[in-house]
Amino acid sequence: MKKEWFFDRYCGQQFAALVEDGRLVEFSAESEPRKEIVGNIYKGRVTNVLAGMNAAFISCGFSKNCYLSMEETYTDYTKYDGSPVAADAKAWDLKVGDEIIVQVTKPARGNKGAKVTTHLSFVGKCVIYLPCTDFLGISRKITDVKQREKLLKIAEKMRETPAEGFIIRTQAPLSTQRQLKTEAGYLRKLYREMLETAQNAPVGTLLYEDDELPVRMMRDSYGDEIEAIHVGDEELYQRLRRLIRLRGDISNRKLIKYTGDRVMMDEQGIMQLVYDTTQPVVPLAGGGSIVIDPTEAMTVVDVNTGKYIGDKSREETVFAVNLEAAREIARQVRLRNIGGIVVVDFIDMASEEHRKAVTDELRSHLEKDKAKCNVLPMSELCLTQFTRKRLGSDIPSMLSKPCPLCHGIGHVHEDIFVITRIRAAILDCFAEGHTAAIIDLNVDIMQKILREGLFRIEAGARWKDKRVYFIPHKTYKEETFSVRGEKGEILRLPDNAQILY
Repeated sequence: MKKEWFFDRYCGQQFAALVEDGRLVEFSAESEPRKEIVGNIYKGRVTNVLAGMNAAFISCGFSKNCYLSMEETYTDYTKYDGSPVAADAKAWDLKVGDEIIVQVTKPARGNKGAKVTTHLSFVGKCVIYLPCTDFLGISRKITDVKQREKLLKIAEKMRETPAEGFIIRTQAPLSTQRQLKTEAGYLRKLYREMLETAQNAPVGTLLYEDDELPVRMMRDSYGDEIEAIHVGDEELYQRLRRLIRLRGDISNRKLIKYTGDRVMMDEQGIMQLVYDTTQPVVPLAGGGSIVIDPTEAMTVVDVNTGKYIGDKSREETVFAVNLEAAREIARQVRLRNIGGIVVVDFIDMASEEHRKAVTDELRSHLEKDKAKCNVLPMSELCLTQFTRKRLGSDIPSMLSKPCPLCHGIGHVHEDIFVITRIRAAILDCFAEGHTAAIIDLNVDIMQKILREGLFRIEAGARWKDKRVYFIPHKTYKEETFSVRGEKGEILRLPDNAQILY
């Protein structure tokens, strides 16, 4: 399978996309400085204890208190082969007012605060350090029996106390024993420095923050599987070059600096695919379709035959559509980062053999997902239920926000993604030979661009010989804009036109 990473940064955002065999399977965006809090460690204070649920609420300085379940962890230990995880303390051991160190496992969503755990994890390239968890585990992707035994012995020797643990990651066989111990020592040092900081820090202090988005993506990727890493920003390109030299398992030739005049992900067609994920209907290549409907409790997926009529019996036609739908559903939940319970209403099939084959197809494609998925057998009504662990934010929440005019019933594009589309249109304008770009846009969007200096880097570099004019409109919706190019020296502009910087 051909895998390619695409990384870029602009407008105060970092973007990452993973393409497999020409199809987009993962996309993430993150603010600079990053706003994603999953993996961050904070000093908190217990505000309420729910003994009957073995849980507590923790104040970590956010607008909503965090939820601490003593039975949930940050690291999913079931993904690895290893020793059992020792039972955690009980919620009733905590008292209101106690100060506690917690790690965010899931972001806040809707009216619910973030979820946290006391099972801390520090993730490295080859090992995961578990300072508070007695667990020794190894990736199931390492299949050589002798190699597994050797690596687990190394992990056992790396322990300094029986209370700490390690997980050996997929890339560990590429490293020497000395390199593994060095990385373990570095992660242990991070933990100890964090504890020292926590002693006198006020509640709500961020004690530890994970690496930035592109570094995390590359850290969690196995080098031999990646065919190319495309980078659209010079500064980010140089940072990733240094990371590759440190890793040693990815060839420098795989790192490619994009030098085109347009937005790299737009030119590759990636951003249009990303925007498409906000739409509920996903067409299938054979003529059928799936409809994805997220609700508060679960995500419901409906499979339709559409225009696909087949050339055999109805049962064979339906079976073919359901198989294709199963593959696409696995891709969509990974791409959209859908978490929680998913219920799929497949088209009715009479054959038990066909129902099992569709379930197996769905399960086999979900196994490619780094998030844990659990698929239940299909019912007689051809309903399939599965769960997927949520990792970070989903794409709809990145791209859209509740509509202010319909009290949250509908959604409109987030400001930052409107701005990135404006930037892409300006680049297209200059790539076509125009020397000036005139943008009609919403007045609030224009003020955000100017106030936060979102185009300042471009204005001082690739646009320094160009002219960019903003014409604000109070009647334009936030997502409404138009960009036109001009080649003349004299332009006719309205009195309210503003030149960029």
